[in-house]
Amino acid sequence: MVDDYRENDIIDVENQREEDLDALHMKNIHEVDKDQLAALSRTLSRRSKTNVDEGLSDDDKGLEAVLRRQINANTRDGILDRAIGVKFKGLSVYGVDMSTTSLFTLSEVLMAPLRIGNLFSKSKVQHRALIRDFHGVIDKGEMLLVLGRPGAGCSTFLRTLAGETDAYTNVEGELAYDGIDQKTMKQRFKGDLLYSAETDEHMPTLNVSQTLSFAAEVKSPYVRSGNVSRDEFIKDTRDILATVFGLTHTYNTPVGNDFVRGVSGGERKRVSLAEVLAGRANFVCWDNSTRGLDASTALEYTETIRTVTNLLQNTAVVAIYQAGENIYNLFDKVTVIHTGRQIYFGHISKAKQFFVDMGYYCPPRQTTAEFLTAITDPAGRFVREGYENRVPVTADEFETYWKNSPEFQEIQNEISQYEASISGDDKLNELNASASQERSKGFLKRNKSPYVLSIGRQLLALIRRGFQRQRGNRAFTISSLVASFTQSLIFGSLFYNIPKTVAGSFSRGGIIFFAILFFTLNAIAEMAMQYPDRKVVEKQKRFAFYHPGLQALAYLITTFPERFAAITIFELILYFMTNLNRKPGQFFIFYLFVQLTTLTMVAFFQMVSSFSPTLEAANAIAGMSVLLVFIYAGYLIPRPLMKVWFSWMTRMNPVSYSFEALMANEFHGAEIDCTASMIPQGEGISLANQVCSSAGGKTSQIYVLGDDYVKISFLYKFSHVWRNFGILIVFFIAFVIMYMVGTEIMSPAATKGDVLIFRRGYVPEVLEEKEKNAVAAGVVRDAAQKSSGSSSSSTVEADSPKETAVIEDGDVIGKIPSRVNSSLRMTEIFSWQHVNYTVTLPNGEDRQLLCDVQGFTKPGTMTALMGESGAGKTTLLNTLAQRIDVGVITGDMLVDGKALSAGFKRRTGYVQQQDLHVAETTVREALRFAALLRQPASVPTQEKYDYVETVIEMLGMESYAEAIVGNLGAGLNVEQRKKLSVGVELASKPSLLLFLDEPTSGLDSQSAWAIVQLLRRLANAGQSILCTIHQPSATLFEEFDRLLLLKKGGKTVYFGDIGTNSRTLVNYFETQGAPKCGSDENPAEYILNCIGAGATAVTDRDWYDVWTASENFSKVTREIEELHAELSQLPAQQTGKDYTGRFAVPWTTQARAVITRTFQQYWRNPSYIMAKGMLYIVSGLYIGFSFWDTKFTIQGVSNLLFGVFLPIVLAAPLMNQMQPQVLNIRELYLAREAASNTYHWSCLQLSTLVAEMPFNIVLSTIQFCCFYFPVHFFREASRAGFYYLVFCILYPMFWASFGISMTVMAPNAATANIITSVMFSMILSFSGIFQPYSLFPGFWKFMYRVSPYTYFIESLLSTVLHDGVVTCSESELSIFQPPSGQTCYEFAGAYATENMAKLSNPNATSDCGYCRWTVADQYLTQVNIKYSHRWRNVGFICAFILFNVAFTFVGFKLFQASHWSLPKFGKKKAAPAVKKTESDAEKV
Repeated sequence: MVDDYRENDIIDVENQREEDLDALHMKNIHEVDKDQLAALSRTLSRRSKTNVDEGLSDDDKGLEAVLRRQINANTRDGILDRAIGVKFKGLSVYGVDMSTTSLFTLSEVLMAPLRIGNLFSKSKVQHRALIRDFHGVIDKGEMLLVLGRPGAGCSTFLRTLAGETDAYTNVEGELAYDGIDQKTMKQRFKGDLLYSAETDEHMPTLNVSQTLSFAAEVKSPYVRSGNVSRDEFIKDTRDILATVFGLTHTYNTPVGNDFVRGVSGGERKRVSLAEVLAGRANFVCWDNSTRGLDASTALEYTETIRTVTNLLQNTAVVAIYQAGENIYNLFDKVTVIHTGRQIYFGHISKAKQFFVDMGYYCPPRQTTAEFLTAITDPAGRFVREGYENRVPVTADEFETYWKNSPEFQEIQNEISQYEASISGDDKLNELNASASQERSKGFLKRNKSPYVLSIGRQLLALIRRGFQRQRGNRAFTISSLVASFTQSLIFGSLFYNIPKTVAGSFSRGGIIFFAILFFTLNAIAEMAMQYPDRKVVEKQKRFAFYHPGLQALAYLITTFPERFAAITIFELILYFMTNLNRKPGQFFIFYLFVQLTTLTMVAFFQMVSSFSPTLEAANAIAGMSVLLVFIYAGYLIPRPLMKVWFSWMTRMNPVSYSFEALMANEFHGAEIDCTASMIPQGEGISLANQVCSSAGGKTSQIYVLGDDYVKISFLYKFSHVWRNFGILIVFFIAFVIMYMVGTEIMSPAATKGDVLIFRRGYVPEVLEEKEKNAVAAGVVRDAAQKSSGSSSSSTVEADSPKETAVIEDGDVIGKIPSRVNSSLRMTEIFSWQHVNYTVTLPNGEDRQLLCDVQGFTKPGTMTALMGESGAGKTTLLNTLAQRIDVGVITGDMLVDGKALSAGFKRRTGYVQQQDLHVAETTVREALRFAALLRQPASVPTQEKYDYVETVIEMLGMESYAEAIVGNLGAGLNVEQRKKLSVGVELASKPSLLLFLDEPTSGLDSQSAWAIVQLLRRLANAGQSILCTIHQPSATLFEEFDRLLLLKKGGKTVYFGDIGTNSRTLVNYFETQGAPKCGSDENPAEYILNCIGAGATAVTDRDWYDVWTASENFSKVTREIEELHAELSQLPAQQTGKDYTGRFAVPWTTQARAVITRTFQQYWRNPSYIMAKGMLYIVSGLYIGFSFWDTKFTIQGVSNLLFGVFLPIVLAAPLMNQMQPQVLNIRELYLAREAASNTYHWSCLQLSTLVAEMPFNIVLSTIQFCCFYFPVHFFREASRAGFYYLVFCILYPMFWASFGISMTVMAPNAATANIITSVMFSMILSFSGIFQPYSLFPGFWKFMYRVSPYTYFIESLLSTVLHDGVVTCSESELSIFQPPSGQTCYEFAGAYATENMAKLSNPNATSDCGYCRWTVADQYLTQVNIKYSHRWRNVGFICAFILFNVAFTFVGFKLFQASHWSLPKFGKKKAAPAVKKTESDAEKV
């Protein structure tokens, strides 16, 4: 048949005109059929595989030919198609058995020494079957629908079919693709097996066009129909997909995510779907891909998949939680999964009858998919009369019934027929031939590689995307360039025109060391940028888009221009301002080595991050690494003085080779003036009797050769410069390779299924027994309710109670207890009229997102807010809830006809679409926190907590009330999170209105029904509810009383009652000219189809104009005006003083609760504390044993300086480690808690400040013991105690407050790290460590006093050096010859006494040994440090800490709470005309 129609089409083509022939080429396809593609999709996709050729009109066949021409073109050009089916027998998948577990907290870490015996006990890891004994076959061109509740095993089944099994412990059974085993498919055709996850993971700063173009590029075949260019193919693919999914208007809009503003949630989901189709896989598993889509778009998506499978013979396996009847009918087969057991597999037409024959009843107007899913839910299924004790109850019983059924035997026969009809060898040859045409040829291209592009082309595509990302992340780029420019000016002026003297030699070494230090610290900051993109790279690795290792290489390449520019700016300014060696050769060697060292260290820290599972671990390793790198770079401890047990590290340190080359280069050929450093000095002393006191000084020579200086002081040689260059290149290449390897091999953690994590001591012991009791109770309840005629999944009649009893022992949403009915009842009416909302886009253009919207909500009613994705539903909800902080809002929003009061937010609840909660809290703690802070202060605390128990009971959360929220997969599941989101708002006892934004999104039909039933019960109890909803079933939709329907542009197309069986609503549309609504049609889908909702839908009229011209609109307008007139005359209801303020409870109560919760977060996040502790302890030991038993010699005193300095520098990696933690806490506050006025922002800042301190003080104490005593600092109690006070108490308070204060200006962790690095380097540089105060230019001397590190260094260093007796080593003595006939003392005794120096051999007549210090206080004087300033400095330090704390609050107020930002220049504002035609309503 296929061959016949292809042959006929080709003959017809040969007789067409020349312009028609041109239309055959792929390069013209988008011009020919782009406008018709959407219509064709709707025509073809409504036919399953079995009836695809039935009922086509002549016009349909003409449209179908447009797509078939592509097949003809492929055939003409000899391009081979490929398609695969799959069969599985006895398929079982296993994961680690941890369905419940205890929370691992810091307590377990502290108790670990007492449980050391457990380390040696043999504990066998238990495994459990995630899915068990599945059977089935899916042929080419078929679509399988997978139904089951969350946690049933749907995702596991889909992942297994797609070959994503690395996270599982074992896979058993037969699984083959047309006879080819899975291992072969994964190795050679990975791109043909694709799993599309439920979540949307994208590079948020890329726009939609860039995202789709990249997906099309990496999958562009080598041989293309019509020999079109690759660029044309990419453009055509992008445009066709964007047209199908209605994304063309978003081309230039960032994709965004939950925290980066971009396209709407529905549009982001469509981008995900388009990206998958761009992957051109032949076998795709779609996991709940309709989540977040409106009903019309969800149907269009499924129709698109149907079209692809029909025309291209692809295979699709789709899991959908809320599938309407129209969606269900598009599939060929369906399988039902019940807690890991397969209980049905077969044709869609037979599934419903299978369970009806089993003994279950399908209520009227319940869709087939809802019925099949409800079978697996004890709370949602109903037993037919007479079958009460005969139907299967548990999952095992269902499985047994299925395997003993004739339907199961039919599947076995179908599998046998399928196996007999295919040949694995033939299919493998077919796939190889097709893949050979598709995959690129050329250099570094493996024949068996699963990737379409060669390595070279993959890298080019990734580089292009990398530059696009750089443009989208300008904040980090600009901050890096500004930091380099600023720091170079500061340091250049600080070290301005260093003299070429002995005194300036130390400064030259300091500026060279700092040049390396600055960019290395910046390299650490860049690590934070990689972790948010990990999920995207992992996903695209699964899609076989590219080698992840190439993404690592592309990152280094695309960030190089920015880094090159930053280093160039830095070096040009710094080098010439500081008067480093101004010979061309020396400059370019300096320039080259700093560039190469920076690249090497960037590669090193990226390598560390690629092998580290979390950012906390990466920062801990990086912090220790940077400490080791700098200690053994050769500057802080010169090579001759390194301890033998650690000296080998200098050979493993790339920075040491760079520092040697730069020092040797700087001093090569230089003559260091020693005039001021000649000893002894005085009138009449001959040069023959003097010597330069510097290393390398010689008798009778007033200068020191630079080469001698670095050789004697550091053991450096200029001849090593280019050797070191080669070694650096080797390090760089090695780090890059390891970075690529780490990125390539990263894999997800082993899957444990959904794991509930409980507080220790609260793990339920009888969970399984309770579940069995719940199931049994459910059966009894089913029978009873069925016999009484009630249905939890059908429309509840007017005379039937909404509070129908449910399972008593299960975690199912239950009745509203009568004791709280009165507290929920409301009497006030919220209304809005003429609401408009306009925002200004970045280009200065104004765009109207809401247009003249009006409506009202009354107590005891539920109002649904519906519309397609991007229509403005969430925007309207946010506007009404007073949660908009940008743009211009006009119109009236009134309560009982009066303006909103200051307590409006507190009197309303708002359930966000995203379930954002503190991961470390339990369900009960989260609810208690909300109740404590949001219910009025007049309510006793115990009464608040009692109400929390009521909320837990209402939501059926008793069994997991002590479970930790956690993350998906290791914490609450999707349904439990949604219940918690609702519970948090209920716990606040809203007295006016409850807003909900898509509360059923991501839930299965039964869970969605349970949530809506709860809302219905709340409304019946008197609550007023306004709720957006995306994909309601007919029965769910009819639970609402009223509907507000929006179209693109935020325009109203209907507001009014829904009516019994939705007749009021349907009658309106039918009387306005819409098609008749069928008796079995979902009214929610019907009205969306009427108004042209959906990505490609069209309509013949503007329903906004129809609405505004209708009598219904006039009636609603009159009703609202009458309400306003009537209610405004009534006296204002007394809400009480409890609701007059912005917050419910006093600030002290807020602060106490928030601080307690933040402490709890830290305590329950041991990975963060352990990473911090490892950095403290290991660094302390390393410093202690690097400076072990330091003696009071000249060099020993200098070493003690750095022994004090290095623990202080550790604050840099500690702040890098802390800031992501602080920003995560802030993001939750800004995203949810700030908008609901839960607590004042100052409590948030105070809580992070207070929570950090105890941990840092304790860990600093341990670190103090690790380094203070091994170094052999003074051990007197007065000195050690003072050092402890400053270092272990005041210093942690300083750097923690400093690090937190830097986050208030930063949008993300990477930018915060950069800002912190700049500020930290600057204040550290003015402390006198690198440049002595005596050499400060006059302009910068005030900064020495302003820098807090001046006082830390002075306090600590004076404590450990004061009164230390200095004894010079032999190598430190300056040897000079006295005049003939004089002893050393006679010649230089007076000079030595005058300068507080001493002679080692005063009675000798030759080789006089001169030691320039006798006590360490001489060195302190030299660096402007006084022991007497210690307690004065404590006062200054406390002042700096208070300043940091003040800036933490003031900065948050300016940059976050008030949304203040620096003015933008160069932006030209567009004309003031407001655009009302765009569909970007939900992008704000």
